[in-house]
Amino acid sequence: MIPLPLARIAEITSGALSGMADPRAVVRGPVVIDSRAVEPGSLFVAFRGARADGHDYAAQAVRDGAVAVLAGRPVEAPAVIVPDTTAALAALATAQAASLPKATVIGVTGSAGKTTTKDLLARLTARVGPTIAPAGNHNNEIGHPLTVLKADAATRYLVLELSARHIGHIADLARIAPPSIGVVLNVGTAHLGEFGGQEAIAKAKGELVEALPRTGVAVLNADDPLVRAMAARTDARTLTFGRSEHAAIRAEDVTADERGRAAFTLRTPSGSAPVKLRLYGGHAVSNALAAAAAAYEVGLPVVAIAEELSAAEPRSRWRMEVTDRPDGVTIVNDAYNANPDSMRAAFEALAVLGRGRRRFAVIASLRELGEESAALNFETGRRAGAGGLAGIVVAGPDAGPVLEGARAGAEEAQRSGPPGAPPPHIVHVPDAAAAAAELGPWLRPGDVVLVKGPRAMELERTAELLLEGAGR
Repeated sequence: MIPLPLARIAEITSGALSGMADPRAVVRGPVVIDSRAVEPGSLFVAFRGARADGHDYAAQAVRDGAVAVLAGRPVEAPAVIVPDTTAALAALATAQAASLPKATVIGVTGSAGKTTTKDLLARLTARVGPTIAPAGNHNNEIGHPLTVLKADAATRYLVLELSARHIGHIADLARIAPPSIGVVLNVGTAHLGEFGGQEAIAKAKGELVEALPRTGVAVLNADDPLVRAMAARTDARTLTFGRSEHAAIRAEDVTADERGRAAFTLRTPSGSAPVKLRLYGGHAVSNALAAAAAAYEVGLPVVAIAEELSAAEPRSRWRMEVTDRPDGVTIVNDAYNANPDSMRAAFEALAVLGRGRRRFAVIASLRELGEESAALNFETGRRAGAGGLAGIVVAGPDAGPVLEGARAGAEEAQRSGPPGAPPPHIVHVPDAAAAAAELGPWLRPGDVVLVKGPRAMELERTAELLLEGAGR
C-alpha cells in the first residue's frame, strides 16, 4: 500500500475521524478485514457479518498495531467512520489504483478457470516485474479492493480476478482498478440460476472488455462462440487463444501423460516452444493458453512463457490436487467448487488419470442453477454413472436428481458395456465426513477417487479424511 495519513483516508472515503484519531497518523498497510491479520501500521476494516461483527474487535486491532479502524459506527478506538464500509473500501482502492501509473492492470474473468489462470499469469508477469495478485479467489466487492490495496509504487503488474453474480458486478470491479488487458476464459453455467441463462452470463462477463480503453487488449477464447462475440463489444484490440487453428495463441499436438497432465506446442505469432504442464486435466490447456496470451502482450518471449508454464504447480488449494497415499490410492481433491462445466472437466480428467484402475467419485448436488437445476444435476449424475466408475457417493441435501441420473447412467453403461461388468455402487450420505466413512472401506491399493462438489458442502474434508486413511 502507498502510505496515507488518516486525514487523506477520511477525505477519500467521505468519512469522519473519531476516537481520538490523529489525522497525521500514517497507514502504511496492510489493509485487513480479519483482526488476527493486523500488523503494525495496518488499517483494520470492520465488517458486520452473519457470525461476527468486526466492530467488536476494533480496540483489540488497534492494540495489536493497527493505526485506526475503518468503521460503520463509532468504536472504542481511533477510527474513520463511514456510511458504508464496502463502498469506503472500494473508494480507497480506487484512489490507490489511480496512484499507480506505472502498473499494468490485467483482469481475468470467466465461468471456470479464473483462479488457475490468474495464478499462472501472476507467475509469468513476475518474471517481468513486481506483481500483485489475489490470494486464492479474492474476486468480489471485498477481496478485489483488498488485493488492489496491496500494491505500492514498485508494483508493475496487478493481475486481478473478477467474478459476478449479477449484471453490473464486473463493471463495478473494473472501475476500481481499470484494466488495460482483459482476459475472458469462457461462458459456462456457473451461477446460471442467478443470471437466468448463458446469454445473460455472457453479458456480465463481457463487461470486462467493455471497460478496456481503446489502447487496451481483449484476450478472448477462440474456442467459445459467446466469448469470441465479445470482440464487437470493445474498442480495444483483440487477441485470441485456444486450440482452434484460427487462434493467435494456440496449442498444437496436444497429448496427455498417464496422470492426465497435458503437453503441447505453444504457437504464437513470433514463434513456438514446447510446454509440458504439471497441472492436471485437459482443461488446464485452455487456462495456460489464456495466461500465455496475456503474457505475450506484456512482452514475455515465447520460450520464457513455455518455461514458466512448464514449471508451474497449483498455487490455490483444492483445485485438482492429486495426492498418492502410501498404499497407492490416489485422491483427487477438486473440492473448492463445482458447476456443470467443471464437473464435466473433472470427470474427463479422472478418466485419463484413472485409466486401468478402479475409479470412485464423491460428488454433491450443484447449486445456483435456477430452473435448470434438476436437469443439470441429473446430467451430472448420469455422467458419473455412465463413466465406468466402481462407486459413486453423493453427499448432502437435494441429492435426488443426481442419484437418479447416476442410476440411469449406470443402466446405460450396463446395456452398452461388456457382459458381466459390475454396476457402480451408488449411495447417498448426509455430509462430507459420512462420505469418507462410507467410501474408506471400499478402497484398495491402486484405486483413484475424485472429490468434487459445491463449496457449501466442504468436501475438501472428505479428501482430507481419505488421505488420513479414514474408514480403513
